[in-house]
Amino acid sequence: PTEPCSPQEHGLDFQRLLDASAYKEMFRQDMIRWGEEKRRADPGFFCRAAVEGALQPVWVVSDTRRLSDVEWFQDAYGDVVQTVRVVATEETRKRRNWVFVTGVDDAESECGLDQGVAFDWVITNDGDEVALGKQLEMLVQSLHRSL
Repeated sequence: PTEPCSPQEHGLDFQRLLDASAYKEMFRQDMIRWGEEKRRADPGFFCRAAVEGALQPVWVVSDTRRLSDVEWFQDAYGDVVQTVRVVATEETRKRRNWVFVTGVDDAESECGLDQGVAFDWVITNDGDEVALGKQLEMLVQSLHRSL
């Protein structure tokens, strides 16, 4: 495809776009371009969509990609926002079939939060389920205390 795309606008298989398949890679750059156009027109477009209709006392907004996204949530909700970064070594990511693609993996959509955010939590996910569980339990306990 050469035009901007969203799954709804172009009849794409949404579930297949969620995995690491070649199908997703065929549309990845177009999805990024489409998202950038939306953000340029309205920086809060995706943030508002993420919280629309949410009534729960705790929300998990996954996969924010840019400093402007984090700033939007902090401006809208103040000190109750907790930022969490999940990290894995490059070796772990490669074992999970990640392959660096120039022009995609070095774009803001993939590394826009590598600098400029003081994360409240950094969770390491290198395949050690016990260690991951302990980190997540600490996060959940902290959230419960803040309710």
